[in-house]
Amino acid sequence: MNENDAARRVRTKLKTRHMFLLIALDEARNMHQAAREANMTQPGASRMLNDIEELLGVQLFERLPRGVRPTACGQTMISHVRLALAHLAHGQESIATLQAGLSGQVVIGTIIAPALTLVPQAIARAKEEAPELCIGIEVSTSNDLVLRLKQERLDFLIGRILEQEDERDLLYEDINEEYECVVARQGHPILDHPNLSLKDLSSAKWILSPRGSLLRNRFDMIFRRADLDMPANVVETTSMSIVTSLLQQTDFLHVMPMDAARHYVQSGELALVPINLPCKMENYGIITHRNHVLSPGANLLLRHIRDVAATIFP
Repeated sequence: MNENDAARRVRTKLKTRHMFLLIALDEARNMHQAAREANMTQPGASRMLNDIEELLGVQLFERLPRGVRPTACGQTMISHVRLALAHLAHGQESIATLQAGLSGQVVIGTIIAPALTLVPQAIARAKEEAPELCIGIEVSTSNDLVLRLKQERLDFLIGRILEQEDERDLLYEDINEEYECVVARQGHPILDHPNLSLKDLSSAKWILSPRGSLLRNRFDMIFRRADLDMPANVVETTSMSIVTSLLQQTDFLHVMPMDAARHYVQSGELALVPINLPCKMENYGIITHRNHVLSPGANLLLRHIRDVAATIFP
């Protein structure tokens, strides 16, 4: 029997009642008590355990004078059984949710650019379809959001998987590329500069993301490659409310994704500085956890994000 045949045999013959017995044995560490928890006789539980071990071809529990103890294979199997039963319970809850009308809570993360364009449109569409669905949005850096996803604090996120990240448990679906540009307040003197150059930008006042961030590194490299001094008059923040407020009240400049800049330019809050900045970030996309089953509400929002992305990023 090959490996695929063995796996198929386990899937077809391992029943839910087998799984409940394994959990009961792991928690009770006693055959008599586990049999009672599984609503069967002790001889019946003992026979069932033997059947499971024969089916899998390994010993799952050591039989001790005063109980049982899971083997290494048993511990592995029990962890997968718990995960399978949890997914089954989640599926039953999801069906009940669908029958009652979509509700509950979805929490997603996003980097700045899609937070101003893609995500609001997708949320609006999702809320039209499911008014009682509570949607939470967390805006941060990709590093921070990926960590929250791994901690199961997010359903999914829109961002980047950086090279140093462990990607084995993460699934990535490309959405859009990102180019950076420079913005300033409407009426800023630099907007009338006849021949704006990088040297002019190096002596300007800037609002930038903190040192160590991916965008800050790309920004600093622009001046290093041109053998220019990096800007010295800098305010560091990732808060867009502070960025926009400070820009509108001062002569600071800011570097941001072009998609985000268009949002502020169209609203009349900011203006594009007329210089082609040689700064491009990696593409961003939808990131989900391989072992995380999405709720119906999360799937609904994800479907609308894909639909909106296909419209605005053809």
